[in-house]
Amino acid sequence: MSGQTLTDRIAAAQYTLTGSDVSRAVCKATTHEQTPPKKKHMEFLIQATQETNVNVPQMADTLMERAGNASWVVVFKALITTHHLMVHGNERFLQFLASRNTLFNLSNFLDKTGSHGYDMSTFIRRYSRYLNEKAFAYRQMAFDFGRVKKGAEGVMRTMTVEKLLKGMPTLQSQIDALLDFDVHPKDLDNPVINACFLLLFKDLIKLYACYNDGIINLLEKFFQMKRSQCKDGLEIYKRFLTRMTRVSEFFKIAEQVGIDKNDIPELTQAPESLLESLETHLNTLEGKKP
Repeated sequence: MSGQTLTDRIAAAQYTLTGSDVSRAVCKATTHEQTPPKKKHMEFLIQATQETNVNVPQMADTLMERAGNASWVVVFKALITTHHLMVHGNERFLQFLASRNTLFNLSNFLDKTGSHGYDMSTFIRRYSRYLNEKAFAYRQMAFDFGRVKKGAEGVMRTMTVEKLLKGMPTLQSQIDALLDFDVHPKDLDNPVINACFLLLFKDLIKLYACYNDGIINLLEKFFQMKRSQCKDGLEIYKRFLTRMTRVSEFFKIAEQVGIDKNDIPELTQAPESLLESLETHLNTLEGKKP
């Protein structure tokens, strides 16, 4: 037996009757089985986002509908499927999600069917907040931090001061929402939450690369910025330093649960003297004596 419930079969059959292959694939990806969404269903849905004749709003609505289920397994898999499509699907899927006023409203979600349901409900609430933040960041920036070019010629390194000071807090909010997932190795005890953790880990690597690029750009421009910009820039830099501790903790957990050490970026600590020189420069601009 495949582990699908009767409800899963009825939901899939319902969409077969209405002729929606996409909605049927969403149902198949979000069954009650405690396994990650199957690769074949994910690949079908990714391909569907590339097809011009596919109704993306309908695909999103079916995912939202599945996220309204009472079972933690179905809801978690609906979020994982959505996340997967945000990362690997055509950008128009992410654009559509970003255009909606509300995405996932799961802040009160609770599966009371057992102690596992209670535990997993906490992570579902946090995960949905992160996906909402990811869509909101896209709406704010009109690009996805995960997809943009990184490095010396990358988007965050070549951004103007004005855009950088607007973009960095948006990036910080997305990173915060991801780190607020706040999982420990003992919580990663089933294949569903493990699939979610892997997607978050991969997102964090890309977000950290953007964050690092943005900070390099900020530091290169800092001593040419206006006083008000320096003030904002210094706050961004201070927040970056505190975030680094949390990012490092997340990566340690990834290593503990068996993610290859070679896939985990090395975090280098900035010297204390750098913060002091930025503060001294701002004090000088504000006319304060050292």
